[in-house]
Amino acid sequence: MLDAAIKHYLLSKPEAVEEYPFGPGAMVVKVQQKMFALCLVRQGQSAINLKCDPEEACQLRDIFSAVSAGYHMNKRHWNTVLLDGSLPMGEIERMIDNSYSLVVKGLRKADREGLEVRHGCQLIYALNK
Repeated sequence: MLDAAIKHYLLSKPEAVEEYPFGPGAMVVKVQQKMFALCLVRQGQSAINLKCDPEEACQLRDIFSAVSAGYHMNKRHWNTVLLDGSLPMGEIERMIDNSYSLVVKGLRKADREGLEVRHGCQLIYALNK
């Protein structure tokens, strides 16, 4: 089961919505119909798949034993983060912010600019956090 604080943080991102396209055991969190997080249970442990810059993705895997290549995802651009308590909440939030920002940056220009106007770049891109 996903930690309530992490779920709350995911859904606090501007215009984030939760969906269950893969069934009740896998929560997908999207912005503008694009996934930025997939919450699942892997090997009996809650986990979250997050988008990441390829270079940073490898670095995070080297630093944290709870971070591995994205399970059932493009392993170059996604990491799976086991929510086993070994990572500080601030680091998990930073990874969520990064995933959200990367997905927003990849949106069509009109959709991206609309989000920026409605919510401000500081909130969208987690600037000065």
